[in-house]
Amino acid sequence: MAATGRRGILPRLGLPVASVLLYWGGMALNDAADAELDRVERPERPIPSGRVTRRAALATAGALTAAGIAVAGLTGGRSSLAVALPLAGSIWAYDVSAKRNVLGPFVMGACRGLDVLLGAGSDGARVAARPALVMAGHTASVTALARGEVHGTSAAVAAAAAVVTAGSAAAAVRPRADAAGVVSWVAAARFALPTLRVQAGAVGTPTGPVVRDATRRGILAMVPLQAALTARAGRPIDAVVLLAVDALGILLARRGAKGREIT
Repeated sequence: MAATGRRGILPRLGLPVASVLLYWGGMALNDAADAELDRVERPERPIPSGRVTRRAALATAGALTAAGIAVAGLTGGRSSLAVALPLAGSIWAYDVSAKRNVLGPFVMGACRGLDVLLGAGSDGARVAARPALVMAGHTASVTALARGEVHGTSAAVAAAAAVVTAGSAAAAVRPRADAAGVVSWVAAARFALPTLRVQAGAVGTPTGPVVRDATRRGILAMVPLQAALTARAGRPIDAVVLLAVDALGILLARRGAKGREIT
């Protein structure tokens, strides 16, 4: 929306809700699809632990996906519906099959790129291509790295993720000496520097715990990366709000970690 200048109260309120519904549907579907694997590797998750049945997770995934598509069409019109449908298809394709083969990172990247385009609608896809591609590339690299969270990865995969991080930061800055340009540089640095630090650690020690830390940082880094892209589009105030959200998230994460240490 920032890239295209899209206006209207319904899209501004409804499309973020549609995005969340589709995301939640994917989360429920992910647990249903991974139920057998999680019994071995992550028995604390909802289905292996018995807190939720696999059938309930599938039903939840279907209902949330249908709701997300409906909200996108009702609030964003045909142009948003034209993006929501392939977005939903990509989410289901990833969780059901693609995540287990070489296409997984690319399909997950497509999910994130289409989610960005959901705000623009099919009519604004050309203008929003840069932020969509940047987010898709970063997501694909994090997904590839995440495959080594349990058993570790290779130094080459970790190094490739670091290269994508540097490229994403460069693509997100605004090449103008104005307020939006300054904010984009700050946000890009906030995205890249801590992410590159942990990814460099994964290059040197590509074990499961180190890769998990790098993956977690890559996911959290999406917020300042989106802030940089928003500033690049000429919306510095919105970008600063996103950076404030990033700071709040870090504070809450640290408090949660301290709480776990105490207990």
